[in-house]
Amino acid sequence: MPRRRIKPTYIAAHIRRVLKDGGSAPHAEEVQRFFKEEIKSRGWYTGELRKVAVRFRRTIVKELGLPFLLKVGDQLFNGQCLEEKTFTVLMLEKVVTQLDDPEFRLFESWLSRISNWADHDGLVHYLIAPMIVMKPARAKCVFRWAKSRDRWHRRAACVALIQGTRRKMFLAEIKRLSNALLLDDDDMVQKGLGWLLRETAKANPSRTIPYLLSIRNRAPRLVLRTACETLPPATQLRVLA
Repeated sequence: MPRRRIKPTYIAAHIRRVLKDGGSAPHAEEVQRFFKEEIKSRGWYTGELRKVAVRFRRTIVKELGLPFLLKVGDQLFNGQCLEEKTFTVLMLEKVVTQLDDPEFRLFESWLSRISNWADHDGLVHYLIAPMIVMKPARAKCVFRWAKSRDRWHRRAACVALIQGTRRKMFLAEIKRLSNALLLDDDDMVQKGLGWLLRETAKANPSRTIPYLLSIRNRAPRLVLRTACETLPPATQLRVLA
């Protein structure tokens, strides 16, 4: 008899069973404290979840190939459980250097499946941002995301440039993006923008501090406070005055 062909849905279902059986109910309750919205968690600690994800990644790539791994990830990132999306990111984060535009578009499509900051930051910071560093032309996507009605797309516009700014890339794009989002009243977007400006100030203070001073009368306090966190106290006082 011919060997039955394994489908991504089968592997994804198996991973979901592993996640369900291996979590901790008390830790799941602790996790909820980090979120304003109600979430569904299996109660996994990140270190243990990473070990399992790496094990699955190695086996799937060896036996079924990288395209199959991406299909499994696409199934899991549709899940309602916090660990399913986190598992996907942990499973894929070490293979992003092998990916190209089709996979970038796939990850971009996953932004529509986000429901909380943890889902968002895992996807954007560890999968999307490295691919923008690899191919800087992809950074143009952030200006389209910044115009979205969806808060997570707008936050993604900021977080997607963080790995680049740590390498002193995208300063002009970051200023343009900041100006576009400066009056956004969503706290998740403000925190994302503040995070981006903080990392930019750490990497390039001589060019970022004058920009922060130029926006201090317009920018939300949350953005400015976050952006200033690692600056010298005297500089913080100037920006926040």
